[in-house]
Amino acid sequence: MGCSECCVRCLRGVPFASLIATMLCFVGVAVFCGCGHEALAGTEKLIEQHFAQNFMDYALLVTLVQVFQYVIYGTASFFFLYGVLLLAEGFYTTSAVKALFGEFRTTMCGRCVSATFILLTHGVMVVWMAVFALSALPVYVYFTMWSACQMVKRVTENGTGFEEVCVDVRQYGILPWNASPGKICGANLAVVCNTSDLELTYHLFIATFAGAAATTIALLTYMMAATYNYAVLKFLSRDNCCTKF
Repeated sequence: MGCSECCVRCLRGVPFASLIATMLCFVGVAVFCGCGHEALAGTEKLIEQHFAQNFMDYALLVTLVQVFQYVIYGTASFFFLYGVLLLAEGFYTTSAVKALFGEFRTTMCGRCVSATFILLTHGVMVVWMAVFALSALPVYVYFTMWSACQMVKRVTENGTGFEEVCVDVRQYGILPWNASPGKICGANLAVVCNTSDLELTYHLFIATFAGAAATTIALLTYMMAATYNYAVLKFLSRDNCCTKF
């Protein structure tokens, strides 16, 4: 066998779907974790400087931010290791399918491992869908604040209704109802809108949501590829009763 034929044979066993899914997963998780970490820190800063005067009013928020930041560290580590395992499993199953039970013979243990990874990925997908949905909530909250800032700019130009434009973060559960001030209007809101922290944190949460979406697509892509490979292997093993285990 020549060098070119050997290269072609090797390329036939490359799991391009799993490879693309793994790369997309790494990028999505990196964006989600990096931007989410900074966005949480920015939210804590905004609450501390503009929406709460007493530390006890946002002490729970500080604790939750720290917990979520540690969860982000664990999420990044988990997906890095799990992505490598999924890619390795993709190389195994794709090579077995492309060989069509020629020189490469799959085993019962190998098929059990593939089925286990499929079930685990389904479980991870369910959990990640919940994370994906939750990542949309801060985007909505900051969108309403950004909309209020746009309204402040319009009423400032018109010169009427300036003090009637308000943002109350207590209604989102970020602060308790007895927090002071919790609600800012007019000139105080304009100060917040003119800072770079609000816009930066808003865009960071958008990037976090986009990273979660990319990771979701990656998991779906891997599940489709892995399920297809497993189904083909199981069908071929049923037809090839002489396969050695």
